[in-house]
Amino acid sequence: MATRPVDLLQLSPDFVRNPYPVYARLRERGPVHHVLGPDGRERWLIVGHEACRSAFVDPRLSREWLKYGDIGSFITTGADQSALRHMLMADPPDHTRLRRLVAREFTPGRIDALAPRIQQITDELLDAMLDREEPRADLVAAFAFPLPMSVICELLGVPELDRHSFRSWSNVMVGGADPQTERQVYEATTAYLLELIAAKRARPADDLLSAMIHAADTDGDRLSASELIGMSVLLLIAGHETTVNLIGNGMRALFAHPEQYAALRADPGLLDGAIEEMLRYDGPVETCTERLALEDVEMSGQTIPAGSAVLISMADADRDPARFSEPDRFDIRRDARGHIAFGHGLHYCLGAPLARLEGRIALRSLLDRCPGLAPDADEAELPWMRGMLIRGVRELPVRW
Repeated sequence: MATRPVDLLQLSPDFVRNPYPVYARLRERGPVHHVLGPDGRERWLIVGHEACRSAFVDPRLSREWLKYGDIGSFITTGADQSALRHMLMADPPDHTRLRRLVAREFTPGRIDALAPRIQQITDELLDAMLDREEPRADLVAAFAFPLPMSVICELLGVPELDRHSFRSWSNVMVGGADPQTERQVYEATTAYLLELIAAKRARPADDLLSAMIHAADTDGDRLSASELIGMSVLLLIAGHETTVNLIGNGMRALFAHPEQYAALRADPGLLDGAIEEMLRYDGPVETCTERLALEDVEMSGQTIPAGSAVLISMADADRDPARFSEPDRFDIRRDARGHIAFGHGLHYCLGAPLARLEGRIALRSLLDRCPGLAPDADEAELPWMRGMLIRGVRELPVRW
């Protein structure tokens, strides 16, 4: 028998800004819930640490929307869109193949080698921000966005002048928009990447896109033209959105907990642990990209009907008291290992080491160079990202 969905906004009109109390109330009732999201769409939501970890590795919950599901139920661009041909929209064996062809570019050695350039970009952005006549800025626009966007665009080989376009396109892809705008953005992104890939094919450079074009495994397998577009879109969006909101959410947490902020300033050795606590406490990804139930899925006495869209709440998993003691308390000295802010299983974020590196360099530099950095707006008035995928504010006014 069909269940009536629980309206998340009715549980709390403040759900978008602070979903954690709503998730906690649902978790007390069980791990699986039929919900109505802030966008008016019905989904099945999984909460709780163990239930979420299990769901991530459940083969009945698929990412193969292009093969099995109605892609139009959550995206209006159409199943023939090349921008969707990437590993986040695939299960094994396709996922295994696609990930293998790009994973060689994300080895620990290659990521660590980026540190000097990331530090240089960080210093240049802070130079420009701190050189303003008035000692205030939007930390997202001045620093948290351009840092990872510059890094991933340099890594891929996207020209400097096109990076602003990618930011606006990314906002639509992850934050929701009207159907016409969404279609236009996907078409514009695909058209741009077709031209860029053609140029890289003709004149390869020392960048990730050139490497992906020419990468082949031991069997001679290569990415197809559509897969090159899809993987580029995925890397561009995932390659900056996570870090933007790691920095933004991390600084918001420090502002709200001045004793933790002071402790981190006094002891730089706490930084690595602080990064993990920021990811656990208020991570940049609220729920996973939607899974498709390939069959009726029974979990804890609740049945998710075949064909349903399923969300896994990493935000709630990392606030589950069954896994973390006093989970609503922000504590940079906590052992936060075991959080699933970057996912779990096959789709664990390939760029997690890069996001952590960027986060460490960014936060260390902010602490060193901006000792008086403080919020310059009421937390309750900050504009939030739309949807339940990316968690973060669009603007973060600060002063120093």
